[in-house]
Amino acid sequence: MTLIKTDKLSKSFSTGGTQQHILKNLDLEIYEGDFTVIMGPSGAGKSTLLYALSGMDKPSLGSIQFYGQELANLNNDQLAVFRREHCGFVFQQMFLLDNMSIIDNVLAAGFLVSKDRKAIVARAKELLNQVGLTEQEWRKFPTQLSGGEAQRAAIVRALINQPKVVFADEPTGALNSASGKAVLDTLTQANQDGQSIIMVTHDLKTAKRGNRVLYVRDGVICGVCDLGAYTSGNQERTDKLVSFLEDMGW
Repeated sequence: MTLIKTDKLSKSFSTGGTQQHILKNLDLEIYEGDFTVIMGPSGAGKSTLLYALSGMDKPSLGSIQFYGQELANLNNDQLAVFRREHCGFVFQQMFLLDNMSIIDNVLAAGFLVSKDRKAIVARAKELLNQVGLTEQEWRKFPTQLSGGEAQRAAIVRALINQPKVVFADEPTGALNSASGKAVLDTLTQANQDGQSIIMVTHDLKTAKRGNRVLYVRDGVICGVCDLGAYTSGNQERTDKLVSFLEDMGW
């Protein structure tokens, strides 16, 4: 089933009287259950595309449909409700509230959407266990955790309301390799459990987790690589992605 569909999606900014075209007439379909990766050089429009697809930024022209609903028809308040109920977000910076424990950060997001507080508490504990955070770590504040632990907590916060799609912008960019792998394992497991994910990255190891890679350059999708479901240690799959990126000039 089509999750998100764009028609001639465009985004421009005016700076100093000059119009800069960041996204140019993009036609794109993203399907339910996909792990879609967006790659490309710096300034290509990757993050702008991610924010447009999530309703965090409005396009200058064109259409974005989410399960057939036109996002342009929603006002700012309606967009805020839409994002809260249907989208989860994971950024390079965790944006966890430093004055709240990890579990309270997660619960605060859940209570915004659901009135069933008992169910939210149970789901929060289940998810925190799934990502390998102990009850002792739940009670800590974000500054008391490692970068990888805090990012896994941020993923739990993104998943707590069972969103239709999780948007991730360079989620491993500030982490060491071990922490980055733990975060990617968490996202991969979420996808294998049926969660749709759209992720921006510049890193090959991170990109390998996707089943579909879009390469963006100068605001245009230059190529698409379909990799199929992720399996660890699949060299043929890795070689296919490397060959695709080389063809794209990566």
